[in-house]
Amino acid sequence: MLRRLTQHERLQLLLAEYEPVVRQAFLDAVADIRSTVTLRVFIERLERRDIQGAIEALNLDREAYAKLENAVANAFEGGGNAMAEDLRLRDPEGYRVVFRFAVRNPEAEAWLREHSATMVTRIIEDQRESIRTALTEGLSRGDNPRTTALDVVGRVNRVTGRREGGLIGLSAPHMQTVENARQAMLSGDVDGMRHYLTLKTRDRRFDASIRKAIAEGRAIPAADVARVTGRLSDKYLKLRGDTIALHETFQALSGSRNLAFVQAIRSGKVDARDVTKTWRHTPQEHPRMQHVQMQGQTVRFDQPFIAPDGTPIMHPHAEGVPANHTLGCKCRCDYRIDHTAALIRRRLN
Repeated sequence: MLRRLTQHERLQLLLAEYEPVVRQAFLDAVADIRSTVTLRVFIERLERRDIQGAIEALNLDREAYAKLENAVANAFEGGGNAMAEDLRLRDPEGYRVVFRFAVRNPEAEAWLREHSATMVTRIIEDQRESIRTALTEGLSRGDNPRTTALDVVGRVNRVTGRREGGLIGLSAPHMQTVENARQAMLSGDVDGMRHYLTLKTRDRRFDASIRKAIAEGRAIPAADVARVTGRLSDKYLKLRGDTIALHETFQALSGSRNLAFVQAIRSGKVDARDVTKTWRHTPQEHPRMQHVQMQGQTVRFDQPFIAPDGTPIMHPHAEGVPANHTLGCKCRCDYRIDHTAALIRRRLN
């Protein structure tokens, strides 16, 4: 007889299924944006010092991230369906009560609509402002417009035919780190190059040549700098993809699992008085101590968990919760229906 999966095991399977898809959807969106940029137009606008026009030429719009939105929507539906299956409801006579997650329910559609809009808007606005800063600084230094354009959109790999490196897709802090490393190497800034050698995400194959430049107190040729920073950008892009995939997949699964219970309660097939939820912390290398302290905290379904700092959290990764409680978090909550209490109340009634 097959053993029934625990809620934790089911969630792990869902993460394994959907997280890689969300990650690839983000990376595909970035690759598409890079490949569709008309480089000539971008360079011409930089030559005119038209930074806003240059940013518009990148076509950073919501449509570019449609595949990412679809991947998150699929994870959301998958989480809701899995929770509906796990409920295994029975009536007082012991017969199975059918309950299905309604992804077209107005509340579910509203969650997806608002979440997708917020997610993509945040990504695009972060990109535009960071690239605006990079372009402004480049123009103020008098950088060559073509070189600046390639630094932003990446350079074509002659083997794959795809653009690599570049700043599109990176978070603002990572974009600034790449730019700082680029300027340090081009100018021969010894302290800046030494700082680059402390980055965990660097490509260590370039370390020897950089150490030699430091020892000789000289700058690094522009072509070599492009290769070094290009690899750094690629590693940061992968890291950004990992971060977005983890965060968005957890939010979609957690949101739909919770909403599945909401739907079951509103349909009358489950009584909210019989449902509790328990915070489960997943051990990590660098855990949030607040979440460690919340391990085992149990509340009624309609009540929030309370973090040690006083933050109310309806469930892990809930919408609207501060980022310090969600980004990189792998916590979950287990739901429990007290079937005995439900049966006693029904018989008394």
